[in-house]
Amino acid sequence: MNTSMRLLGVGFLLATVGLAGCEKPPVEVVQRGYRGTGMEQVVSPGAFQEKVAANQAPEAIPAVPSSGPKAKDIYQNVQVLGDLSVGEFNRLMAAITEWVSPEEGCTYCHGMEGFAADDKYTKKVARVMIAMTQRANETWGANHTAPTGVTCYTCHRGNNVPEYVWVTEDAPKMPGSFAAHPTGQNVAGVAGVGYASLPYDPFTPYLEGEKDIRMAGDTALPTGNRKSIKQTEWTYSLMMHFSQSLGVNCTYCHNSRAFANWEQSPPTRLKAWHGIRMVRELNNEFVWETNDWLPEHRQGPSGDPQKVACNTCHQGAYKPLYGAPMLKDYPNLAKQSAGSKKLIEVATESESASASAATTGGGG
Repeated sequence: MNTSMRLLGVGFLLATVGLAGCEKPPVEVVQRGYRGTGMEQVVSPGAFQEKVAANQAPEAIPAVPSSGPKAKDIYQNVQVLGDLSVGEFNRLMAAITEWVSPEEGCTYCHGMEGFAADDKYTKKVARVMIAMTQRANETWGANHTAPTGVTCYTCHRGNNVPEYVWVTEDAPKMPGSFAAHPTGQNVAGVAGVGYASLPYDPFTPYLEGEKDIRMAGDTALPTGNRKSIKQTEWTYSLMMHFSQSLGVNCTYCHNSRAFANWEQSPPTRLKAWHGIRMVRELNNEFVWETNDWLPEHRQGPSGDPQKVACNTCHQGAYKPLYGAPMLKDYPNLAKQSAGSKKLIEVATESESASASAATTGGGG
């Protein structure tokens, strides 16, 4: 009996030690709203430090004088950044090379025909992306990107194509069938929605299209927008994307006692509202403009370009690069240049002409 008791005691001790060894690291709780509402952000210090290490901004290239001859007067075919001084232009080109193509160098955008030639699609895409960055900072700075701003590095992080982009995928197949799921719902295992059994594509309807996200109906028999359980699942799928992209929970933007009430929501909800509209604009007015130049391997199954979402910039941080103010070191990206505006105007005119030709049956 004594031996049995001793063995039992030893077993209990070993089990206790084992459980202690498996104990999760302590977490910290940050209160973000009213007491008693559960508006708290739970943070694991270890995981947070890993995220911080993965979101470090590169050291800025030393600034150069803005005086001197302009790039458009010295170099040929400089369409977007021609008003910069030669020194500023070369500094920004060196930075973009470091941000986007550190292995390929200048040859990622410039080919055998010389620096002035447009023989590579990557160069034409880069022009539009520079204009897009300037638009994001100037137009959306006050409501979303300020005060840190965005640069090419915010999304690219040393990659030719940002790690987190999306395309409109083919609808998933029904379990045990070759047929596509009629609603695109209830397919578990998609990373973009937290591997939950939710609609697989929360991006096309909301971050490219303008489907109504709000699902709190205010009438007994709603008209227009279908505020149904199915539509609510699409919204929840998008919310899962937000949560993953920023590394936060729902109460980062919502009051837990009144999710739909704007007056009781934190300011971050308004910033997110503007961010959704910014992403839509960048996808429709800039990213889609590059699609005619893209090779097939840079397009999705339906022939669309690789578009941006919240995680393209945020990458798990509630502020991209945790607020590293890279834009202050590259003020040439803070507002649209004359060349950037002209590039957008030409694209808009071309799109209008194509739409008109399609309507009238012309276009020859």
